[in-house]
Amino acid sequence: MRSYSTDTQSTIFDIGKKYHWNVTDQLLDIEPVFGRKMPVWKRSIDIAFAVTGIIFLFPFLLLIALLIKIVSPGPIFFKQERVGFGGKIFTMFKLRTMAHNTDTTIHKEYLASLINADENDNGTGSTRVMKKIENDSRVVPFGKILRSSGFDELPQLINVLLGDMSLIGPRPPIPYEVDQYKNWFSDRFDIVPGLTGLWQVSGKNNLTFHEMIRLDIQYIRNHSFWLDLKILLLTPVAIINIIKDSYRK
Repeated sequence: MRSYSTDTQSTIFDIGKKYHWNVTDQLLDIEPVFGRKMPVWKRSIDIAFAVTGIIFLFPFLLLIALLIKIVSPGPIFFKQERVGFGGKIFTMFKLRTMAHNTDTTIHKEYLASLINADENDNGTGSTRVMKKIENDSRVVPFGKILRSSGFDELPQLINVLLGDMSLIGPRPPIPYEVDQYKNWFSDRFDIVPGLTGLWQVSGKNNLTFHEMIRLDIQYIRNHSFWLDLKILLLTPVAIINIIKDSYRK
Protein backbone atom coordinates (compact mmCIF):
# COMPACT_ATOMS: atom_id res chain seq x y z
CA MET A 1 0.00 0.00 0.00
CA ARG A 2 1.52 3.30 -1.08
CA SER A 3 1.12 6.68 0.56
CA TYR A 4 -0.07 9.88 -1.03
CA SER A 5 2.15 12.94 -1.12
CA THR A 6 2.07 16.40 -2.64
CA ASP A 7 5.07 18.13 -4.10
CA THR A 8 5.86 20.29 -1.07
CA GLN A 9 8.60 20.62 1.49
CA SER A 10 7.67 19.66 5.03
CA THR A 11 6.73 16.30 6.53
CA ILE A 12 3.89 16.55 9.04
CA PHE A 13 3.92 12.91 10.03
CA ASP A 14 5.70 9.71 9.21
CA ILE A 15 4.40 6.26 10.09
CA GLY A 16 6.43 4.26 7.67
CA LYS A 17 5.23 6.26 4.67
CA LYS A 18 5.41 10.06 4.42
CA TYR A 19 2.72 12.58 3.69
CA HIS A 20 4.03 16.02 2.72
CA TRP A 21 2.31 19.34 3.28
CA ASN A 22 2.76 22.98 2.42
CA VAL A 23 4.37 24.87 5.31
CA THR A 24 2.45 28.12 4.91
CA ASP A 25 -0.76 27.19 6.75
CA GLN A 26 -1.18 27.09 10.50
CA LEU A 27 -1.65 23.70 12.13
CA LEU A 28 -4.24 23.14 14.82
CA ASP A 29 -2.66 22.37 18.18
CA ILE A 30 -4.09 18.93 18.89
CA GLU A 31 -2.49 15.80 20.20
CA PRO A 32 -1.71 13.40 17.34
CA VAL A 33 -3.36 9.99 17.60
CA PHE A 34 -2.24 8.29 14.40
CA GLY A 35 0.70 6.64 16.16
CA ARG A 36 -1.63 4.64 18.38
CA LYS A 37 -3.43 1.42 17.61
CA MET A 38 -7.17 1.53 17.13
CA PRO A 39 -8.85 0.84 20.50
CA VAL A 40 -9.84 -2.81 20.94
CA TRP A 41 -13.48 -1.87 21.55
CA LYS A 42 -13.62 0.11 18.30
CA ARG A 43 -12.05 -2.60 16.16
CA SER A 44 -14.23 -5.28 17.78
CA ILE A 45 -17.41 -3.32 17.02
CA ASP A 46 -16.21 -2.70 13.46
CA ILE A 47 -15.65 -6.40 12.81
CA ALA A 48 -18.94 -7.44 14.43
CA PHE A 49 -21.00 -4.89 12.48
CA ALA A 50 -19.17 -5.51 9.19
CA VAL A 51 -19.61 -9.29 9.30
CA THR A 52 -23.26 -9.02 10.40
CA GLY A 53 -24.00 -6.34 7.81
CA ILE A 54 -22.42 -8.25 4.93
CA ILE A 55 -24.39 -11.40 5.81
CA PHE A 56 -27.79 -9.77 6.35
CA LEU A 57 -27.53 -7.20 3.56
CA PHE A 58 -26.22 -9.62 0.94
CA PRO A 59 -29.67 -10.31 -0.67
CA PHE A 60 -30.39 -6.57 -0.77
CA LEU A 61 -26.99 -5.82 -2.30
CA LEU A 62 -27.52 -8.60 -4.83
CA LEU A 63 -30.82 -7.02 -5.92
CA ILE A 64 -29.25 -3.58 -6.29
CA ALA A 65 -26.34 -5.10 -8.21
CA LEU A 66 -28.77 -6.74 -10.62
CA LEU A 67 -30.62 -3.45 -11.18
CA ILE A 68 -27.34 -1.61 -11.83
CA LYS A 69 -26.38 -4.24 -14.41
CA ILE A 70 -29.76 -3.89 -16.13
CA VAL A 71 -29.82 -0.08 -16.40
CA SER A 72 -26.14 0.61 -17.07
CA PRO A 73 -23.41 -1.34 -18.90
CA GLY A 74 -20.19 -1.80 -16.98
CA PRO A 75 -19.06 -3.18 -13.62
CA ILE A 76 -21.38 -3.33 -10.61
CA PHE A 77 -18.79 -2.04 -8.18
CA PHE A 78 -16.83 1.18 -8.38
CA LYS A 79 -13.29 1.03 -7.01
CA GLN A 80 -11.52 4.27 -6.20
CA GLU A 81 -8.27 5.27 -4.54
CA ARG A 82 -8.79 7.16 -1.28
CA VAL A 83 -6.43 8.69 1.27
CA GLY A 84 -6.76 7.03 4.65
CA PHE A 85 -5.12 6.72 8.04
CA GLY A 86 -1.67 8.31 8.15
CA GLY A 87 -1.96 9.44 4.53
CA LYS A 88 -1.91 5.91 3.12
CA ILE A 89 -3.71 5.20 -0.13
CA PHE A 90 -6.22 2.35 -0.18
CA THR A 91 -8.89 1.11 -2.58
CA MET A 92 -12.43 1.95 -1.49
CA PHE A 93 -15.48 0.06 -2.77
CA LYS A 94 -18.86 1.50 -3.76
CA LEU A 95 -21.85 0.44 -5.80
CA ARG A 96 -21.52 2.17 -9.15
CA THR A 97 -24.07 4.98 -9.51
CA MET A 98 -22.55 6.72 -12.54
CA ALA A 99 -21.93 5.75 -16.13
CA HIS A 100 -18.78 3.67 -16.52
CA ASN A 101 -15.51 5.59 -17.10
CA THR A 102 -17.02 9.03 -16.56
CA ASP A 103 -14.81 12.11 -16.67
CA THR A 104 -13.76 13.31 -13.21
CA THR A 105 -13.07 16.89 -14.32
CA ILE A 106 -16.52 18.13 -13.23
CA HIS A 107 -16.08 16.66 -9.76
CA LYS A 108 -12.54 18.02 -9.40
CA GLU A 109 -13.69 21.52 -10.26
CA TYR A 110 -16.70 21.24 -7.95
CA LEU A 111 -14.54 20.17 -4.99
CA ALA A 112 -12.10 23.00 -5.67
CA SER A 113 -14.99 25.49 -5.72
CA LEU A 114 -16.25 24.23 -2.34
CA ILE A 115 -12.82 24.51 -0.72
CA ASN A 116 -12.04 27.90 -2.27
CA ALA A 117 -15.49 29.26 -1.41
CA ASP A 118 -14.64 28.79 2.27
CA GLU A 119 -11.25 30.39 1.74
CA ASN A 120 -12.65 33.41 -0.12
CA ASP A 121 -15.32 33.87 2.53
CA ASN A 122 -12.74 34.23 5.33
CA GLY A 123 -13.44 30.75 6.64
CA THR A 124 -17.20 31.11 6.99
CA GLY A 125 -18.08 29.76 3.57
CA SER A 126 -21.65 30.87 4.09
CA THR A 127 -22.41 30.89 0.37
CA ARG A 128 -21.32 27.36 -0.54
CA VAL A 129 -22.65 24.34 1.30
CA MET A 130 -21.65 20.78 0.45
CA LYS A 131 -24.31 19.31 -1.77
CA LYS A 132 -23.92 16.76 -4.50
CA ILE A 133 -23.83 18.14 -8.04
CA GLU A 134 -27.41 18.79 -9.11
CA ASN A 135 -28.84 17.36 -12.35
CA ASP A 136 -25.67 15.36 -12.93
CA SER A 137 -26.10 13.60 -16.29
CA ARG A 138 -23.47 11.03 -15.35
CA VAL A 139 -25.73 9.44 -12.70
CA VAL A 140 -27.47 6.22 -13.79
CA PRO A 141 -31.25 5.66 -13.33
CA PHE A 142 -32.13 5.34 -9.61
CA GLY A 143 -28.51 6.27 -8.84
CA LYS A 144 -29.68 9.45 -7.11
CA ILE A 145 -31.67 7.35 -4.61
CA LEU A 146 -28.64 5.17 -3.87
CA ARG A 147 -26.43 8.22 -3.39
CA SER A 148 -28.81 10.23 -1.21
CA SER A 149 -29.59 7.21 0.99
CA GLY A 150 -25.95 6.16 1.25
CA PHE A 151 -26.79 2.65 0.05
CA ASP A 152 -24.04 2.95 -2.55
CA GLU A 153 -21.56 3.06 0.35
CA LEU A 154 -22.58 -0.35 1.79
CA PRO A 155 -19.74 -2.27 0.04
CA GLN A 156 -17.39 -0.29 2.28
CA LEU A 157 -18.26 -2.80 4.97
CA ILE A 158 -15.56 -4.81 3.18
CA ASN A 159 -13.12 -1.94 3.79
CA VAL A 160 -14.17 -1.92 7.45
CA LEU A 161 -13.52 -5.66 7.68
CA LEU A 162 -10.10 -5.20 6.06
CA GLY A 163 -9.23 -2.45 8.55
CA ASP A 164 -8.87 0.32 5.94
CA MET A 165 -11.94 2.00 7.41
CA SER A 166 -13.99 2.07 10.59
CA LEU A 167 -17.74 2.43 11.05
CA ILE A 168 -17.22 5.91 12.51
CA GLY A 169 -14.64 8.45 11.39
CA PRO A 170 -13.90 11.17 8.81
CA ARG A 171 -14.76 10.28 5.23
CA PRO A 172 -11.63 9.30 3.24
CA PRO A 173 -10.93 11.92 0.55
CA ILE A 174 -9.89 11.38 -3.06
CA PRO A 175 -6.22 12.20 -3.81
CA TYR A 176 -7.13 15.08 -6.11
CA GLU A 177 -9.22 16.54 -3.29
CA VAL A 178 -6.18 16.42 -1.01
CA ASP A 179 -4.24 18.39 -3.63
CA GLN A 180 -6.46 21.34 -2.67
CA TYR A 181 -6.07 20.89 1.11
CA LYS A 182 -4.87 23.51 3.53
CA ASN A 183 -2.16 22.43 5.94
CA TRP A 184 -4.45 22.06 8.95
CA PHE A 185 -6.78 19.75 7.00
CA SER A 186 -4.13 17.04 7.46
CA ASP A 187 -5.42 16.41 10.99
CA ARG A 188 -8.23 14.41 9.35
CA PHE A 189 -5.70 11.65 8.70
CA ASP A 190 -4.91 11.23 12.39
CA ILE A 191 -7.55 8.52 12.72
CA VAL A 192 -8.96 5.68 10.61
CA PRO A 193 -11.61 7.01 8.18
CA GLY A 194 -15.20 5.90 8.53
CA LEU A 195 -18.50 5.08 6.85
CA THR A 196 -20.27 7.79 8.82
CA GLY A 197 -19.15 10.50 11.19
CA LEU A 198 -19.91 13.58 13.24
CA TRP A 199 -20.46 15.95 10.33
CA GLN A 200 -22.86 13.54 8.60
CA VAL A 201 -25.20 13.69 11.60
CA SER A 202 -24.64 17.43 12.16
CA GLY A 203 -26.19 18.83 9.02
CA LYS A 204 -24.17 17.24 6.19
CA ASN A 205 -25.58 19.00 3.08
CA ASN A 206 -26.10 22.23 5.04
CA LEU A 207 -22.43 22.52 6.03
CA THR A 208 -19.51 24.16 4.27
CA PHE A 209 -16.31 22.28 3.52
CA HIS A 210 -14.40 23.97 6.34
CA GLU A 211 -17.22 23.23 8.78
CA MET A 212 -16.97 19.58 7.80
CA ILE A 213 -13.23 19.57 8.48
CA ARG A 214 -13.70 21.23 11.88
CA LEU A 215 -16.31 18.65 12.90
CA ASP A 216 -13.99 15.84 11.82
CA ILE A 217 -11.21 17.30 13.95
CA GLN A 218 -13.62 17.75 16.84
CA TYR A 219 -14.43 14.05 16.57
CA ILE A 220 -10.73 13.14 16.57
CA ARG A 221 -10.21 15.20 19.73
CA ASN A 222 -13.16 13.68 21.57
CA HIS A 223 -13.75 10.23 20.06
CA SER A 224 -14.99 7.65 22.55
CA PHE A 225 -17.28 4.64 22.74
CA TRP A 226 -20.24 6.82 23.71
CA LEU A 227 -19.66 9.35 20.95
CA ASP A 228 -19.38 6.54 18.39
CA LEU A 229 -22.61 5.01 19.71
CA LYS A 230 -24.40 8.36 19.48
CA ILE A 231 -23.25 8.89 15.88
CA LEU A 232 -24.23 5.34 14.96
CA LEU A 233 -27.75 5.82 16.35
CA LEU A 234 -28.19 9.23 14.71
CA THR A 235 -27.03 8.08 11.26
CA PRO A 236 -30.34 6.42 10.18
CA VAL A 237 -32.21 9.60 11.20
CA ALA A 238 -29.80 11.72 9.16
CA ILE A 239 -30.23 9.44 6.13
CA ILE A 240 -34.03 9.65 6.33
CA ASN A 241 -33.88 13.45 6.52
CA ILE A 242 -31.57 13.62 3.49
CA ILE A 243 -33.89 11.37 1.46
CA LYS A 244 -36.87 13.53 2.42
CA ASP A 245 -35.02 16.68 1.37
CA SER A 246 -34.05 15.16 -1.99
CA TYR A 247 -37.68 14.32 -2.78
CA ARG A 248 -38.88 17.81 -1.86
CA LYS A 249 -36.81 19.28 -4.67
